[in-house]
Amino acid sequence: MRALIVFCLFTFASLAQAQDFQTSASHAVILDYETGEVLFNHNGDEPMPPASMSKLMTLLMAFEAIERGALSLDDELPVSEHAWRTGGAASGSSTMFLEVHSRARVDDLIRSIIVQSGNDACIVLAEAISGSESAFAADMTVRARELGLSSARFANSTGWPHPDQRISAIDLARLAAIIIREYPEFYEIFDVREFTYNGIRQFNRNPLLATMDEVDGLKTGHTEESGYGLVASGERDGARRIVVYNGMESERARASEGERLMRAALADFTLVELGTAGDVVGEADLFLGQAETVALRLTEDARVGLHVRARGDLQAEIVYDGPIAAPVAEGDVIARLEVSAPGMETRQFALEAAGTVAKQGLIGRALAGLGSLFGVN
Repeated sequence: MRALIVFCLFTFASLAQAQDFQTSASHAVILDYETGEVLFNHNGDEPMPPASMSKLMTLLMAFEAIERGALSLDDELPVSEHAWRTGGAASGSSTMFLEVHSRARVDDLIRSIIVQSGNDACIVLAEAISGSESAFAADMTVRARELGLSSARFANSTGWPHPDQRISAIDLARLAAIIIREYPEFYEIFDVREFTYNGIRQFNRNPLLATMDEVDGLKTGHTEESGYGLVASGERDGARRIVVYNGMESERARASEGERLMRAALADFTLVELGTAGDVVGEADLFLGQAETVALRLTEDARVGLHVRARGDLQAEIVYDGPIAAPVAEGDVIARLEVSAPGMETRQFALEAAGTVAKQGLIGRALAGLGSLFGVN
């Protein structure tokens, strides 16, 4: 017979019911940069059209090409007709205003993508790195999967609408974290407010750079399909948070919701440390073992992110099918720690046996059987 054993490990009693944090965005995520913990998730796992926010992957590919010596910042790359027609002044889209058959320095192309969201600059880099934009998009997808960004699919380098241009908000946040961590020298450019090329002055479209001192990146996005979105990062008192959201109806709505989300990310969301790998958090009952119980320990660090209002209702439970039949070897994963709170997806952490318990001998098993038969405990 299957028995579900549930022990309440701890509960932080609250004086008032925690309220769920809400957003008007269609997709939104708040990520703790240091730990990678998701603090808030609203449809964050769902692949979405990222618009120009997908340029972060284009930039990462360029940063990696520079790192391995395939490109240098001083290289001058040719502007093809495809780059000019699809992403230049003729396209009517975000552009660096590159002239067809001219050449542009890699450093200028990178700055244009970050500050101006230049589509022509993206295509020039894509063709230089992979030979064609379509080949570059395929390489983007492969590289994203290698980095663990499993939702990512790319059809172009710019974020131009396409049914195969998709990535989740969580993966965009993780992509931003990779750029911040691995390429700090390039990340500094995301805080640049304006860039002038060929006498044309353009301004950074990230609205939070002008309203929040804590914010220093990253990238806006907008198409009719995706709505208005933003990947933003900010730091306060040594804690960095990454906010990704999409589906806003206007630039004004993007700016106001972005400020609200970032202020909440920096002030209202927190990490709760439940234990570190190896900590004993409880015990499990055994059947026919030389001991009646075995201690349970965490196999990994256990932490959760949540809104401060929900912390008072945080609960953690040890769950397993039991009693567990002996023998049990140290290291066997035999239970899980389930952690829940209002507004937070339930998290599970594996628990393993902290020791070895052998099976009872023949006489012990016989006595246990008789005890069970006559109802003796």
